[in-house]
Amino acid sequence: MRYLSTRGHPDRRRFCEILLEGLAPDGGLYLPESYPQVGERLADLRQVWATRGYADLAFEILKLYIDDIPEADLLALCRKSYTPEVFGTAEITPLKKLEDGLYLQALSNGPTLAFKDMAMQLLGHLFEYELARRGEELNILGATSGDTGSAAEYAMRGKHGVRVFMTSPKGRMSAFQQAQMFSLLDENIHNIAVEGVFDDCQDIVKAVSADLHFKRKYRIGTVNSINWARLLAQVVYYFAGYFQATAADTQKVSFAVPSGNFGNVCAGHVARMMGLPIAHLVVATNENDVLDEFFRTGIYRVRGSADTHETSSPSMDISKASNFERFVFDLLGRDAALTRSLFSDALARQGCFDLSAHPAFAQAASTYGFASGRSTHENRLATIRDTDARLGVVIDTHTADGLKVAREHRQAGLPMLVLETALPIKFAATIEEALGRPPERPSGFDGLEDKPRRLRVMPADVNRIKAYIAARVRPQLLP
Repeated sequence: MRYLSTRGHPDRRRFCEILLEGLAPDGGLYLPESYPQVGERLADLRQVWATRGYADLAFEILKLYIDDIPEADLLALCRKSYTPEVFGTAEITPLKKLEDGLYLQALSNGPTLAFKDMAMQLLGHLFEYELARRGEELNILGATSGDTGSAAEYAMRGKHGVRVFMTSPKGRMSAFQQAQMFSLLDENIHNIAVEGVFDDCQDIVKAVSADLHFKRKYRIGTVNSINWARLLAQVVYYFAGYFQATAADTQKVSFAVPSGNFGNVCAGHVARMMGLPIAHLVVATNENDVLDEFFRTGIYRVRGSADTHETSSPSMDISKASNFERFVFDLLGRDAALTRSLFSDALARQGCFDLSAHPAFAQAASTYGFASGRSTHENRLATIRDTDARLGVVIDTHTADGLKVAREHRQAGLPMLVLETALPIKFAATIEEALGRPPERPSGFDGLEDKPRRLRVMPADVNRIKAYIAARVRPQLLP
């Protein structure tokens, strides 16, 4: 298996090379040269799920993309990552029936109570494994709108050979999210609160990744979903959800996915390209509706910091969807030159591009199954109240966005699975606004907001971030 850049760089990489690399040298994102096909193997994979569980299902899917880690080692890494002790249930991502044909797939039972744990737990073990093989160290630079940061830090804390420098938008995460991250005092964890919005943080990560000299000199890696390994790990739970919702491998299902950076739903796109019978991938946005606008109109129009709304589903307060480039690359027939012109040139000059007249745009729905919708603060409050009153289930604000949009796209006889993104406690203020009572606090999180904190507040300046990293990297990491 070899990997290529969405922007046409001639080099081809193996999995463990791109695991540590992040962006391609030309600023593109890595994708496999082709997607392995599993349509004829669905029955076998269902049997693996039923008899051996989630970790072994993960191994069966991941080994199709990873041929530079011995299979015995890869299986051990999967079994180390996905355990009932870490995720609370033997199923790891259990399915809950809400009403006929409508399900909630629980992805938030990991250490930080968010779906990002599903990939980060594996990624932490992969990093440690590969760095030990090479005798190297890695400095991870990440950006978070709330959940990626804590999931990455909890997965990497104490890992040998790994440091984490995590940027987040100052004051734009929930109190619980801030407490989760900033209360980690481990020496290898560095929190940087950026004076700006998430897109400013993400731009800094991309700019550093694009500076090949700095990236190589200071051995910079990434845990954001621009890292293919993280997105690949998320593909697995689409298979697990499908097997729980169906009895026959010919039956189709749809998934509704709360989405800001397009990584979660892009994993569903990969699963569908592999042959998983997914009818529709429904993208649910909040008031920052860049993705919904594209799927409705064909226009992809990013917003600046001033036009990025601060909402009650803050992890989706994103106006530049990094992973969207991967889908557009596939949508355009893997035309790297056109993809590069759109994401490297048109967005830089105009802040948007328009595919409404391109013949491929209609295929986003007809061939690739994408649909979309938008939710507002009042919508999510109403959805939280209704789900609690009628079904006795309390959901978080982002999952509420997904459920609201899912109901708009339901079809008779076609199961609709809503991907849960976080537990309600992470957004307690809005849950209390909706229900008049605080959400249940899982055991082990009492007093979290009162713990001592360590962080650095910095302007949205890539050179300042580079200097901060360089001052904290041990000299032996330099060539």
